[in-house]
Amino acid sequence: MLRMAGSVRHPLIRGAGITSLGTLASRTLGMLRDMAMAALLGMSHGGVMDAFVLAFRIPNLLRRLFGEGAMAVSYLPVVTAELERDRSRAWQVVSVCLVWLSVVLALVVVVMEGALGAVWILWGDVPRVRLVTGLSAVMMPYLLLVCLAAQISATLHALMRFTVPALAPALLNVCWLAAVWGVAPYFGANREMQAYVVAVAVTVSGVCQLGVLWPALRRAGFRFDYRWSAARGALGQVVRGMAPMVLGLTITQINTLMDSLIAWGLSAPTSGIQRIAWLPGDVAYPMRQGAVASIYYGERMYQFPLGLLGLAVATAIFPLLSRHAARGDRQRLGSDLTLGCRLVLFLAVPAGAGLMLLAAPLTDLLFRHGQFTAEDAARAARMIMLYGSGVWAFCALPVVVRGFYALGDRVTPMKIGAAVVAMNFAMNILLVWRLAEGGLAVSTSVASGVQVVLLLAVFSRRESRVGWSELAATALRAAAATTAMSVAGYFVLEAVPATGGLSVKLARVLVPLAAAVAVYFATFALIGRSEFRTLLRPEDRAASLS
Repeated sequence: MLRMAGSVRHPLIRGAGITSLGTLASRTLGMLRDMAMAALLGMSHGGVMDAFVLAFRIPNLLRRLFGEGAMAVSYLPVVTAELERDRSRAWQVVSVCLVWLSVVLALVVVVMEGALGAVWILWGDVPRVRLVTGLSAVMMPYLLLVCLAAQISATLHALMRFTVPALAPALLNVCWLAAVWGVAPYFGANREMQAYVVAVAVTVSGVCQLGVLWPALRRAGFRFDYRWSAARGALGQVVRGMAPMVLGLTITQINTLMDSLIAWGLSAPTSGIQRIAWLPGDVAYPMRQGAVASIYYGERMYQFPLGLLGLAVATAIFPLLSRHAARGDRQRLGSDLTLGCRLVLFLAVPAGAGLMLLAAPLTDLLFRHGQFTAEDAARAARMIMLYGSGVWAFCALPVVVRGFYALGDRVTPMKIGAAVVAMNFAMNILLVWRLAEGGLAVSTSVASGVQVVLLLAVFSRRESRVGWSELAATALRAAAATTAMSVAGYFVLEAVPATGGLSVKLARVLVPLAAAVAVYFATFALIGRSEFRTLLRPEDRAASLS
C-alpha cells in the first residue's frame, strides 16, 4: 500500500487491535470463569453442568441473533449512512431503534418465560428437564439487557469508537466469577443451587454492561430524540434486513446449539440407563452425561482465538466495508475483504494447530481441579482437538459474511447458511454413533469450512473480485510455517516432564507455546518477508475515511 507524509495505520488494523485487546481481557476472564465452573460443577456429575450449559445457550443464541448478530449488522450500515448525511437525524434513528428493540425483546422474554413455565408444569417431574427449565427462566431477561447493550455498541462502532464496546463484555465474566467465588460456596455441596446462583449473576451482568455503555454513547454526542415519522423508514430498513441475516451470521452458534440439544437428548440420563426408551429396537445411548459440558469446554477454547481474531477483524472491517459500499468503491471493498481474510488465515491457522497440539496440557492445567476428574479432562481435550481443526473457518466466517452485508446482500448468506445447517445435522446423525460427542465437533468444523469457501466463491463471482492468488499464497505460507511450528512444539512438549505439580503443568503449556510462536513467525518471515510486513503493518492514506 502507498505511504505518504501523514499516513496513518489502516483503520482495519487500528479497530481490530483495540477490539482484540478488549476481547483478550474478556477472554482471559472467561477462561478464569470456566476454570472456576469446572472446579465447582465438574463435567458429568449429576448432569448439572450439562443443564446449565444448555440453559445458557438459549438466551445466548437469542442474544447473538437479536443483538450482536442480525440486529447489530442490519442496523450498523443504516446508522453509518445517516451519520454520513445528518448526525441529528442519525440520533433520531438510534432513539427509535432503541425504543422498539426494547418493546419487541420484552415481548420475546415474556413469551419465552411463559413457554418455560408450560414446560415446567408438564414435565417438571423429570429432574433434568426441571433444572434446564428453571435455569433458562432465570437467565432469559439477560437477552433484553445485553441486546440493548449490543445496539449501543454497534452505534459506537459506527462512530469508529471501539474501546468501551470492547471492554463491556468482560463484565459478564466479572459477575460470573463473583458468583462462583463469592456466593456459590455458601451453598455447600448443593450443585443445583450453585448453578442457580451463577444464573442470577448472568442476568445481573446485563444490567452492568448496559450501565457502562450508555454513558459512553452520551459522551459520543447522542441525545435521545424519538421521532417516529422521521425514523420509521430507517427502522423498516433495519427490520427487513434482519430476518435473512439470522442464518448467515449465526450458523456456528446454531450448529453448536443443535449439537448441544442432540448431546443432551442422546446422553444416558443416569449410569443405570443404557438404552433409548423412545426409539424402536434395542438402541444404546451413544453418549454419557457430560457430553453437553464437553462441547462447551471445547467451544470455549476455540472461541478464544475466534474472539481475538475473527470477531475482532469482523467488527473493525464492517464499518470500513460499509463505507466503501456506500461510495460505490467495489475495488477497495474487495481489496479490504481480501486483506481481512488474509489476516485471519495468517493468525488463525497456527492458532488452530496450537490448540490441537496443546489440547491435553491445556485441559490438565485449566480445568483439572475440584470436581473435574481425569476422565473429564480426557473428554474435554478430545473436543478441543477436534474443534481446533476448524478454527480457521470459525474465524474467517464472520469476516466474509460482512462483505455481503456491507453491499446489502442478505439473501445469499441465508441460503448458503440453510444448506450448511442441513448438512451439519445430517453429519451429526451419521457421526455421533461412531464418535460420540466428537462426531458433533467434527461436523461443525467441516460445515464451517464448507460455508467459508462457498461464500468467498459466490462473493468473488457476483460482487467484487477476491484476491484468490493472495489468499492462496497466505494460506500456503501459513500452512508451511504451521507445520514447522507444530514439529518444533511437539518435540519441545515431549521434552517437558509429563507429570508434576502446577509448575510442571504450566511449563507443558508455556514452553511449547513459546517455541511454537517463535518458529512460526520466524518461518513465515523467512518464506514470505514482504507479505509478513504487509499483514503486520498495513497502512493507507489518511484520507481513506474522509
